[in-house]
Amino acid sequence: MRSIFAACLFAGVAIAQPPPQGPPPLECGTHGDIEIICGTHSPEDLELTPDGKYLIVAQFVNGRGGTGAGLALFDLAKKTFSPLTIQAEPKKDWGDPACSGPVNDKLIPHGISLAKNIKGATRLYVVNHGGRQSIEMYELKKAGGSWDLAWHGCVPAEKEYNDLAITSDGGFIATHPTALAPANGRGNLFSGEPSGFVVRWTPGKPEEELPGTRQGYPNGVLASPDGRYMYFNAWTAKEVHKYDLKAGKDVGVVKLDFMPDNLTWTSKGQMLAAGVKGARGDCPTGSGTPCIQGFGIAELNPAIWDAKTVFDSQGKGNLIPGVSVALQVGNSIFIGSFQGDRIVEIGWKQ
Repeated sequence: MRSIFAACLFAGVAIAQPPPQGPPPLECGTHGDIEIICGTHSPEDLELTPDGKYLIVAQFVNGRGGTGAGLALFDLAKKTFSPLTIQAEPKKDWGDPACSGPVNDKLIPHGISLAKNIKGATRLYVVNHGGRQSIEMYELKKAGGSWDLAWHGCVPAEKEYNDLAITSDGGFIATHPTALAPANGRGNLFSGEPSGFVVRWTPGKPEEELPGTRQGYPNGVLASPDGRYMYFNAWTAKEVHKYDLKAGKDVGVVKLDFMPDNLTWTSKGQMLAAGVKGARGDCPTGSGTPCIQGFGIAELNPAIWDAKTVFDSQGKGNLIPGVSVALQVGNSIFIGSFQGDRIVEIGWKQ
């Protein structure tokens, strides 16, 4: 999810008068059974490395870049952040031949997707807004006791992506959240009305829109392990959709009491959705006080297609503004956001 301020500017959102702002975020450290871990920059999306020792962190920095933007590793044992090393190793069978080369330090990552054993490699695909709109394609490789990345290719795009899910053929499914937003500045991005859609890219073929996916700000997306279903969030509509890729149609909708941003798998094959309870585009620039406060996390069962609350921030203080992702690691959930300097760890037994 991009910053609300930037999203409003992009789509010409009608902005209401600002209600009173809430308290600033809590200090870093332990607060009962919740730990706030600082030292990152807008950790919009998270993935767990295959050895279970690190989180890959997409440091979004509100889609504008600057200090701190890029991919980082979070050491789960030491609870420290470090940059991910990237080497350029172009491969003709990765991405689109029209890709002009790596973006290097211009990378502004957004949604990320990690998949093991896709055509013999552990792949990390990254939505990028720096230097070009694109999906950047990397191979995750062991580097001593840690990990680094080899850049192999990309898929350039005319429209901004938000999130993506790698498919078994080396392609991806991705969301274009504002592809339908009017260019005349008269739209309201937060109305819940369709503003974008979901697409599929297959190696050697052009990107195609998936029919029936035009929704209110299509956001996080996952694909089922067998490739039959795709799940995506309609952020402004507070919905999660189940989509049959074989039939080419929507087959279920779950309503939530918050705005679901990203989706992640749990160890038992369920999904976690996380997001803010409300959003406004009225933050005074440089105010230092987040406009987006309060968030929820829900567990979704893909078999019976229902949801139950896992965590509600109500009454727990302002832990983290702009929540965008919740990822299970063992008996914990790590929470990231498209704003701020922190991730949050909470205990959870599924």
